[in-house]
Amino acid sequence: MVDTTPSAEPAESGSGKGYGIQVAYRTLSVRVEENTKATSKSPLDPADAIASIDAHLLSVDEVYTRYSSHPTVGLELAAVRRRERDGKNVISPPPTVYWKKTLNYVFGGFNFLMWIAFILTILSYKPLGPPLPFVLGVAVLLILVIIISAAFYALVDWNANRIMKSIKSLIAHEAAVIRDGNQQIISAADIVVGDVAVLSAGDRVPADMRVVQASSDLRFDRSLLTGESEMIPGALDATSDNALETRNLALTSTFVVQGTCHGVVFATGDRTVMGRLVKMSGETKFKLTTIQREVWFFTKIISCLALFFFCLSLLLYGVWLRTMYPGYDTTSSAIVNSIGCLTAFVPQGLPICVALSLTVVARRMAKRQVLVKNLATIETLGCMSVLCSDKTGTLTAGKMMVENIAFLDDVFGVDEINERVAKASNPAVFSVFKALHQIARLCNGAKFDATTNHLPVQDRTIKGDPTDTALLRFSEVLSIPELDVDSSTLQQEYQKKFEIPFNSRNKWMLSVVSKVNTSEKNAESTWMFVKELPMFYSLPAPGKADVRHTSRGLVKPGPTSTRARCRGNRCRKPIEQIKDGLPPNDVEDLMYAEMCDLTLVGLIGICDPPRPDVSPSISIIRRAGVRVFMVTGDFKLTALAIARQVGIITQHVVDTIQDVRAAASEKVSPKDYHLIKPSEDDDIRSLVLTGEDVASLTTPDWNVIVGTYTEIVFARTTPDQKMRIVEEIKARGDNTVAVTGDGVNDAPALKAADIGVAMGSGSDVAKEAAALILLKNDFASIPVAIEMGRLVFDNLKKVTLYLMPAGSYSEFMAVLANVLLGMQIPMNSYQQVCYCITNDVIMSISLMYEKPEWDLMQRKPRNARTDRLTDWRLFFHVYLFYGLMLWPCAMAMWFLYMSQQGLGFYDVILTFSRWEDGWQGYTIDQLTQFVDVGQCIYYVTVAIGQYGTLLSVRNRRVSILQSNPLWGPRRNLLVLFGMSGTVLICIVNLYGAGFQQVFNTRPIPGMFWGLPFTFALGILLMDETRKTIVRTYPKSLIAWLAW
Repeated sequence: MVDTTPSAEPAESGSGKGYGIQVAYRTLSVRVEENTKATSKSPLDPADAIASIDAHLLSVDEVYTRYSSHPTVGLELAAVRRRERDGKNVISPPPTVYWKKTLNYVFGGFNFLMWIAFILTILSYKPLGPPLPFVLGVAVLLILVIIISAAFYALVDWNANRIMKSIKSLIAHEAAVIRDGNQQIISAADIVVGDVAVLSAGDRVPADMRVVQASSDLRFDRSLLTGESEMIPGALDATSDNALETRNLALTSTFVVQGTCHGVVFATGDRTVMGRLVKMSGETKFKLTTIQREVWFFTKIISCLALFFFCLSLLLYGVWLRTMYPGYDTTSSAIVNSIGCLTAFVPQGLPICVALSLTVVARRMAKRQVLVKNLATIETLGCMSVLCSDKTGTLTAGKMMVENIAFLDDVFGVDEINERVAKASNPAVFSVFKALHQIARLCNGAKFDATTNHLPVQDRTIKGDPTDTALLRFSEVLSIPELDVDSSTLQQEYQKKFEIPFNSRNKWMLSVVSKVNTSEKNAESTWMFVKELPMFYSLPAPGKADVRHTSRGLVKPGPTSTRARCRGNRCRKPIEQIKDGLPPNDVEDLMYAEMCDLTLVGLIGICDPPRPDVSPSISIIRRAGVRVFMVTGDFKLTALAIARQVGIITQHVVDTIQDVRAAASEKVSPKDYHLIKPSEDDDIRSLVLTGEDVASLTTPDWNVIVGTYTEIVFARTTPDQKMRIVEEIKARGDNTVAVTGDGVNDAPALKAADIGVAMGSGSDVAKEAAALILLKNDFASIPVAIEMGRLVFDNLKKVTLYLMPAGSYSEFMAVLANVLLGMQIPMNSYQQVCYCITNDVIMSISLMYEKPEWDLMQRKPRNARTDRLTDWRLFFHVYLFYGLMLWPCAMAMWFLYMSQQGLGFYDVILTFSRWEDGWQGYTIDQLTQFVDVGQCIYYVTVAIGQYGTLLSVRNRRVSILQSNPLWGPRRNLLVLFGMSGTVLICIVNLYGAGFQQVFNTRPIPGMFWGLPFTFALGILLMDETRKTIVRTYPKSLIAWLAW
């Protein structure tokens, strides 16, 4: 049999540590390695390599033997150094298929219309028409447009990916391993074959490993591999010959969602199952973001319109103009003029601005050290209407500290324990501290990183949840010589026999420990320690009273109805020695049977203060129209107190489930779920519910909760209940729901939400489920991300509103006048293409750098279902407001110039084929000169007239006097550069000798440079008047029509 994993290292000679590894192992290892080299002529196919995995079929002892490891010592440093030569434990990303990306850059967006125009122009040059330099020049311009656009898309895409990769590199994937007998936290990339990894709830499995030690409640999340969300139990023995089906393997990128385990690594990096599956799957599929989908939808509509009018123009030429007015247009000129339909409708700046927005967002997120897995998250955050936040580690700092200890008859502050014991005449009366210290230290799932043991206790790195971390620091520091309380000796005196780790369902932890080297038969050498959260009973056996410790170590009976109201009940009970060799599940059943007649030792009070940035951030989020709910597994009174501190609950009166039921019995639910939302005129109402309440809620109850309450706290909830809460809120009121969390129990809700937000210090499971990770645990980044999502959408809407009046209206009207009104085209194909890809793009880009308007975070959240990028209000302003002012001005300038040359209105319009040599006494050269100059006048008028549109669409309602682009909070100097750039392009086009020769451009009289500025001012003043009416009369028709 050929082993597909890296060959095991020979056991070290001369170590002399007596780890119990058989000497015969050396010979076996060398033989296997040589055989592998001799028979492996080529690397195995990924599928064959997965099928040949056999680590799960080995016994635990055989696993340690094959990989030269040891259960308590792990790998020695020398072995680690040799195995590091096999490479880092990193899965290579799937190869990028560059030819597909290149095709997308070249033919994507509006470029395919440019290709159609280019091909038709070439055909118009030859063989359909005489080879005119103008036609060839337009073709060259079109191909340049395609090349530049494709290069720009590629550059922006590369830049955005580069920034996102740099952010992802900030995530430190770590793993706990046993090396040289010490547990250490190392980078996951440094794991080698043979390492003994220690995994606990919430950890990502860093490499493929064989489970060699496991708690009875061990569960894995293999959804990344199997697609199934159900938890998979872990096991020590093989449950299937198939490596992907057996339960005694922990595979890379899966997660431990419950329990703890140790595993021996048998494959790393590309040799893992996930690495081989990635190699087989090839390139990852490209997904459009929300805004990209909106723009693609808009692109399809515009493209269809452009193709329709292009075909209609050619049809009119072929059926009507060619027969009714022979000589008016040649086939070549008809095609070239009709190309204006393709270019006129193309807002070329829009896809460029969309691509640019990705870079802008990525760069701003990078500055705040926020990892956005998909930039669509930012766009969706702009729609957020409800934020469901976990408490511990999210709203609070997650840095728990023990503050006080409570017994049946006394309370101690942590700082006064030693002082009060020392002052006592007989310190032994405080002997209860010894029992409390034992439970806090031995019934604990957290562990110190051995590499930081030389540091003070408060500075050491700890692997574990915040509660266990606080208890571990407390128990390590607590030292009472008078009572023989000391952590160093405690660890040596007791050995852990069995453990049921804490989980979000049971909300308790159980440990069974035995004294080491005790020879007394009747001594209480084996103890069951239980640590639990508040609101849980320490139930006595039937017929027995509940018993509790006093501060002096005396045991007194207490009423069974008494409940602990402080985090961290500590209970214990002596039990008989557990028989060796029992399966973990049998031991677990035995422990459940023994969980009675416990003695409550004491209560430990733990403080977890709110993060300093949470309260102001929640105020900003609420002003933005977003409701903030707390969803936590903690005790109701604790959750309510924190909610009041951070501003989630502001009302003095807080409703309960009874108020909800009463309202549900009276209120008639609306037929449409999207109508279930609080009214702006309703009073703010607060509500607190427990997990028990959530489990009993009916559909009418949920309608009342989601449709009435602005402030809600869900306490004592399980992971399943958290997920249900999110789904019920999403189903009503067109809500876009975001969830923040950091723990294993938050993962289901993070996945169910529209946007999952995880803390950088959170569990691997939470970070995998989330779409956005706050690497610095900075809650203040959430309102910034909301604002950014709204800003991106707002600016793209402004870009669309700016581009359409000149492009799809003013340019199209020029083509329409030529085809239907028999007038010489007032803006030729070159000018239309040039305007769309230079003048318009330069000025529209400046809009993507606009800063937020003053009321952006005071508006209601955007409804993702109904509020589209382009709606009827936008088209109303395009075609009946801005556009209706721009194109008549440009057309008026065309007719004004013609009248100055002695050609009246009816001498220019409806001329068709009469525009020839001798028309109104002018030669054909003179008439051609008039058209060339008139076209340049029309082009300049449209370009400069767009100044007014640009300055108008910068603000929805605010006057330019309060938000000018030169100074103040809305300063944007790119607007000035864009305006200057578009005039320079016009000058180059009109006065460049090469352009004059090829594209027939001509200088224009000075007055036609000045008049367009007055038109731009007129458009701006008209829009200022509209905004004044909107601000003054917010209920008026004008305000209702406002975009």
